[in-house]
Amino acid sequence: MSKTPVMRTCSVCRTKDNKRQLTRLVHTAEGIIIDPTGKLNGRGAYLCTQPACWERASSTDILNRALRTALTEADRTRLRQAAL
Repeated sequence: MSKTPVMRTCSVCRTKDNKRQLTRLVHTAEGIIIDPTGKLNGRGAYLCTQPACWERASSTDILNRALRTALTEADRTRLRQAAL
């Protein structure tokens, strides 16, 4: 019996893809961080690899609802740096 891949949705463009193909962002006490393992505790959201999605995530409030928080300027800077 083969395993069905775990699917997730990009919080910006709403495309669905395999969990491992998307990048997980986590809301923690330290702020919004990138979770390369996909296993950190905290409220999570996913972004695809499209540069436009990362730009929109860092420049708008689209992640606020998904992560149930308000992104700080430090969070936005981390997202912009990660997009590079």
